[in-house]
Amino acid sequence: MKSPTRAAGWTRRSLCRVFMAATVAGVWMMPSSGDAAEPASSPATLATVEQPRAFGHTVGDVLTQRVLLQSGGHDVGSVAPPSVGRIDIWLERRPARFETDSEGRRWMVIDYQIVNGAQTLTKIALPALSLTSASGATLQVAEWAASVGPLTAASAFGEGDLKPLRPDRLAPMLPTAPLRRQLGFALGLLIVTLLAWLGWWLWRTRRESARLPFARAWRQIQRLDAAHADSSPQAWFCVHRALNETAGHVVQPGSLASLFARAPYLQPFGTQLEHFYQHSSERFFTPAAGGDRSYPLHALCRALYRAEKRHQR
Repeated sequence: MKSPTRAAGWTRRSLCRVFMAATVAGVWMMPSSGDAAEPASSPATLATVEQPRAFGHTVGDVLTQRVLLQSGGHDVGSVAPPSVGRIDIWLERRPARFETDSEGRRWMVIDYQIVNGAQTLTKIALPALSLTSASGATLQVAEWAASVGPLTAASAFGEGDLKPLRPDRLAPMLPTAPLRRQLGFALGLLIVTLLAWLGWWLWRTRRESARLPFARAWRQIQRLDAAHADSSPQAWFCVHRALNETAGHVVQPGSLASLFARAPYLQPFGTQLEHFYQHSSERFFTPAAGGDRSYPLHALCRALYRAEKRHQR
């Protein structure tokens, strides 16, 4: 065992050696009086950042940071934006853009898109940034943690109604009562329209048959026996009467021009009407003359009636 006196001597010698070494080191590290002191760089400022929501994200979502470009309450001037592109397995940085709010403050907006899908709930982080301005000020953006979840669960429970695949969902039945009412209303209007049109057509046909000369002649000829319509004197009288009423005077073979002047729609039947008057003269004024007296009077009257009807339209 060492004596107290010897231990105290060793302690004093150790302290002296330590003090001398510290003194020498201090003298060695002190700058000389002739050297100029280096200027200190401006300290970094913690930026004001509006961070995105930290939870509930999945692949494809975009997380947006908004960095206020001010330091000490003053605008820092132009700031170089960070690089764009893939920054890790989860995030891709888009080109930054600059916005000005209603108070005139400038913000740098940085978008990060999640480009990978997570199998389970996973923690990711928006990286820290150091934004340096042209004035030399540095804005420090701290790292921001967020979570990414899978789009769907890896496996379903398989119990009750919790199955991996669900059957096709039937489309809901639409209420058909309003559609049936609208259809019935539309059909009713259609029936009323058709009945009105049919009634007008019947009224117009009856009016024309009573007013138009050839319409009356055609109606009267139809009442005759079809086998003897062409040779019936009454049928010939009906056609003569219709021609006279149309011309406004008694028509003779030599006055067909006045008939065509008043009724131009009969002009295409000029040859047939000449034959009609020729056969009529032979039938009524020279009954003893020989020859074939057959003439298609029924067809002529129908053709004249149709021409008159087309003209009235």
